[in-house]
This record gives sequence, C-alpha cells and structure tokens, in this order.
Amino acid sequence: MAGKAGISSLRPSPGGRRIDGAHRTVLVVLFDDVQSLDVTGPAEVFAGAEQHTPGTYRIRTASLDGAPVRTSSGLTDVPDLALAKAPVPDTLTVPGGRGSQNPDPRLVEWLRGHGTGARRLVSVCTGAILLAAEGLLTGRRATSYWLALDLLVRFGVEPTGERVVTDGKYVTAAGVSSGIDMGLTPVGRIAGDEHAQAVQPLAEYDPRPPCDAGSPEKAPAHLVEEFRVKNRFIQT
Repeated sequence: MAGKAGISSLRPSPGGRRIDGAHRTVLVVLFDDVQSLDVTGPAEVFAGAEQHTPGTYRIRTASLDGAPVRTSSGLTDVPDLALAKAPVPDTLTVPGGRGSQNPDPRLVEWLRGHGTGARRLVSVCTGAILLAAEGLLTGRRATSYWLALDLLVRFGVEPTGERVVTDGKYVTAAGVSSGIDMGLTPVGRIAGDEHAQAVQPLAEYDPRPPCDAGSPEKAPAHLVEEFRVKNRFIQT
C-alpha cells in the first residue's frame, strides 16, 4: 500500500446514495492482494443486469489512494477513484484475498464509516472477516471462505457453510467463485427473478466442473487436510 494519509481524509464524502441518475451505484473496494475473481465475479453479474436493463447499475471501483492495485493472481486493477472521493453507494462490495488479512488501518476506518450508510453491504470470501472485525456483522449469520469460517465466531457472528447468506441488508458469500451467486442474489431481490435469470445466459453461467470437488465436503480428505495445514495462518 502507498503511504498512509490521515484518517480524516477518508471520511464519507457528501452526496446521496446514488449517482448518475437512476443508476444504483455498486462500489467495489480494491486493495493490494485482493482476490481477482472476488472482484470480477460480482461485477460481471451487475454489468449483465445493466446490459439487460440499461439504467439499472453503475459499477465503480476505488482504492485507498486511487492507485492501481496488484491482485493475488498477479493482475493489475486500475480503480476509478480514491476512497476519499467515493460517495456512499447503494451497494458496497468488499472482496477478500490475502490483502484482507492485514488490512491498512485507513481501509478499516473507511469501511466503518461507509458500511452503515450503504443500502446493501455485500462481501465475498474473507471480505466478511473485514466486516465482522468492524462489528458490522455482530449477532448476524454470515459465511466466508471455508478456511476462515472459525474467525467469524471471534467477532460474535454465527458462521454457516452456506454458499450465500442474506441477513437484513448484509449479503455474504463463501469463497471466490461464490461471488457470482452473491451478485445474482441482490439482482433477483431488487429487480425480480427474471433479471437474475437474464444475467446467467448472458454470462453463460452454467457451471459443470470436470471434477466434483469444489467444497471441503466433496474434496478428497487428504487435500482438505493439506490445505488446512498450509493455510493455518488464516486461523491464527
């Protein structure tokens, strides 16, 4: 991350929940070592809804200083703006990844200030841990990456292994690819099931993996144990 500016510079900026007319603003938070698919999965869903019904969603991305970030897969994401200039969005999207384990304090402060103001607060993977650490999920049901579920308990959150969990205005998704399902959930609730159904063929989202091992319950036991050992740092 770039050098830290004062916390006060990241206070919520003036403005309503929406920008660009009738669009619902979807703001995706970016940070170094963010998981690429955590960002692009939900974004593609909201973009598909906009393609089906123009004037529905406006997707914006923001990093702490407005500078590009390097994702965990080595890609570079270039944000639209800095968090200090971001209005409170209709939907605030918090992805996960290695960068969510030791977040910049300025990012934590910004989430605390904006999380309560957004109409809908959604997370993918370990993004839920960031929200839980700020008390935004206290007393609620939530999900996260399977290796990080136990961390939710420390913050007074009821963990569940479900793929997507909706509790009030909070929508949390499990690991990485579940962000696509998470995006479909609010689209269906807001605009109706037909809008969510329209997004799926546009994205040709009809997963048929060659191996049925996409969860710890289905994967070979020795692989699950190997991942638990290698990722022990997530649970410490």
